[in-house]
Amino acid sequence: MPALVLLGAQWGDEGKGKATDLLGGSVDYVVRYQGGNNAGHTVVVGDQKYALHLLPSGILSPGCTPVIGNGVVVDPSVLLSELSGLNERGVDTSKLLISGNAHIITPYNVTVDKVTERFLGKRKIGTTGRGIGPTYADKINRVGIRVQDLYDESILTQKVEAALDAKNQMLTKLYNRRAIAVEQVVEELLGYADKLAPYVADTVLVLNEALEQDKVVLFEGGQGTLLDIDHGTYPFVTSSNPTAGGACTGAGVGPTKISRVIGILKAYTTRVGAGPFPTELFDEDGEALRRIGGERGVTTGRDRRCGWFDAVIARYATRVNGLTDFFLTKLDVLTGWEQIPVCVAYEIDGKRVEELPYSQTDFHHAKPVYEMLPGWSEDISKAKSFSDLPKNAQAYVKALEEMSGAPISAIGVGPGRTETIEINSFL
Repeated sequence: MPALVLLGAQWGDEGKGKATDLLGGSVDYVVRYQGGNNAGHTVVVGDQKYALHLLPSGILSPGCTPVIGNGVVVDPSVLLSELSGLNERGVDTSKLLISGNAHIITPYNVTVDKVTERFLGKRKIGTTGRGIGPTYADKINRVGIRVQDLYDESILTQKVEAALDAKNQMLTKLYNRRAIAVEQVVEELLGYADKLAPYVADTVLVLNEALEQDKVVLFEGGQGTLLDIDHGTYPFVTSSNPTAGGACTGAGVGPTKISRVIGILKAYTTRVGAGPFPTELFDEDGEALRRIGGERGVTTGRDRRCGWFDAVIARYATRVNGLTDFFLTKLDVLTGWEQIPVCVAYEIDGKRVEELPYSQTDFHHAKPVYEMLPGWSEDISKAKSFSDLPKNAQAYVKALEEMSGAPISAIGVGPGRTETIEINSFL
């Protein structure tokens, strides 16, 4: 059963879109299994650049069926806008499937997200303000609105009323905001029903039948391992499970059907939002990585925090996801450094620690222990095989592979679809 999970092995923004797109032409289904439009992928096809926020990257691969699974939270206005933009550029979006069990990001979820983050002040988490967390909270509190609810006005009205009973009390009495009218929300949500109807399906059934027919299904995670609600740098995390286990619950496919788990690693490290980041750079090297790597969030537009590669995090990602392979991206960005530091361990309270500390306090105080690797100056963007890389670049890749605990099966040497070295096939 050829089911593959592809996920971020750092704090997100590792280049999952490029990796998914590389595989998209060889797979039958590409499935987003968690997150919402707080994640973004940039995919370059020829001279065209596409910024995807909610849609699976497989939407750009003819013959591939893109699926939004039950674990995703969907902002209908964002989704329809994204579909419209792709249609205007000649991309066929008609094969998209959306789980009827996926939860809807309502206008009041967005409002709650923004006012609570503002209220936290210096203690803010760094959310995107797009209503993701409050929507997942409603889901867990069993007052959430699902896609299927758009097709039963009575149920939809009852659920919106139940959700707003508590939220309007909070908005008016705690945050001094105006109450939100139930009728207004219901009317807006019902306005999306007909537009979304052609895409809504029982995606759990569709995907399991596809696997039974030996179709190739690729599960695509948003964000990254260190942003996982359970296994990330809590509380500076997302509100879902980008790790491999999330693919099973977020798409309704059993773990015995997963055949390969691919982690995407950037050749250095970046992070968006607040939270600890041991290898973060505040000097010219950090600014150079940001500039050369074009490190700005696809969805947020925020500059990404940049630092050297962290092998401790990579090893952790290998373990919690059961990674079988790595896809190393943006190796070309490191061209030009005489020496490249790699974090091989942390120093915490004077002690060397080689594994990710489970204690939030310890991780906040972790200082990187670096090993210096020789750099290279040659342009690697035209390399087609591993042997085409400069010797020092080859040594860098091999060192990262050994430190990270899983084979590096592909290397990104540029942003383009063809600027990839495939060492071992993922399929």
